[in-house]
Amino acid sequence: MLKGIANAFHVKELRDKILLTIGILVIYRIGAYLPVPGIPFQGMLNQFQTALDDQSALALLNLFSGGALARVSVFALGIMPYITAQIIMQMLQAVIPSLGEMAKEGDAGQRKITQYTRYVTVGLALLNAIGYLFLFKSDAYGIDFSAIAAPAWLLDTMVVLTMLAGAMIIMWLGEVITQRGVGNGMSLIIFANIMSGLPTAIFSSVSSSENGVVMTVLVILVILAVIPFIIYIERGQRRIPVSYAKRVSGRRVMGGQSTYLPVKVSTAGVIPIIFASAILYFPAQIAVFFPTVGWMQVFANAVSAGWLNWVLSVVLIVVFAYFYTSMVFNPEETADQLRKQGGYIPGVRPGATTAAYIKSVLDHITLPGAIFLALIAVVPSILFTFTSNTLIQAFGGTSILIMVGVALDTLTQVQSQLETHNYEGLFIR
Repeated sequence: MLKGIANAFHVKELRDKILLTIGILVIYRIGAYLPVPGIPFQGMLNQFQTALDDQSALALLNLFSGGALARVSVFALGIMPYITAQIIMQMLQAVIPSLGEMAKEGDAGQRKITQYTRYVTVGLALLNAIGYLFLFKSDAYGIDFSAIAAPAWLLDTMVVLTMLAGAMIIMWLGEVITQRGVGNGMSLIIFANIMSGLPTAIFSSVSSSENGVVMTVLVILVILAVIPFIIYIERGQRRIPVSYAKRVSGRRVMGGQSTYLPVKVSTAGVIPIIFASAILYFPAQIAVFFPTVGWMQVFANAVSAGWLNWVLSVVLIVVFAYFYTSMVFNPEETADQLRKQGGYIPGVRPGATTAAYIKSVLDHITLPGAIFLALIAVVPSILFTFTSNTLIQAFGGTSILIMVGVALDTLTQVQSQLETHNYEGLFIR
């Protein structure tokens, strides 16, 4: 492992990508501490921290912003407007034929979809920024803006535009990582947000009670024990045997070899977790527009934590696992590609029968993988209800799944680039 990391820095192109990725994440974390102009920073921080202890919806919003929301920073909106926009565009591709065809047009089609995603992100970020402004000025926080010698409309505009600009910068930073760095920018930013809360969560867990040290050590040991199982599922695959018919080309005999078609247990990776979290995050976003409406706050908190959150998390993770798998793995296209290359699955007729067979395998293998991810995501939340341990709250199943999944995806990209330069990879075979 260490030798593989050293090899990664021996390749100039890969070293530059890694350093670029690290540099962007550092810039992002600095931005998470820059307060929005016009807001009394310390007063807002104190009021918000008190509210976080009582409102699960705000705690969820703050977690995915890496604490930027509690600090009312320039990056208070976080990456979620961009993720929500991507979810919307993914769903629209499934129901609007023109968008679905555009996604199949290669780089040109993807550029158009990316452009539309940016427009949707701007709209969502603007709505979120206005909602947070209402939240900051509500009686629940009591922040006095009148102490600042400036017209109220000017202060409101400045706060909204600053947060909107911050969301656009985050979107750009994520795209730069994806295009020029290592790994998926969106996932790595979420990874950085979760990791940023680790020191505070450990300290709070240790000092929470007389048995805080023992409980903290126990939680860390359980997390370390679960990680290998997560890696096993993430990298597990079903291998469908594929044979190629012999062809005669001149005097040479072509084909005749056998190989396999790998189908991952978790084809969608960590995306179902992120998408499910974004959907459950949405009621909390809406609730900030109406801080004085009691039933809406109750609903947002119920969706963010508790039995309703657990049920919805399981359902949404399974649904998005199937949905995203269908987006990235098309059995019809795979069967057609095999037919064109002279390949076939032994005992299965080429064409539609092969496509149906691959789809059946995909459906059967996706379900246990999705249920495993859902259970890992939900069980720690249930345990937190009975223990109130802050480390479990901050680093529950969802956080661990996201961190492990993102780490594996990033290391896999580094591994593939190392192998193209004939270097020993990160993983021991």
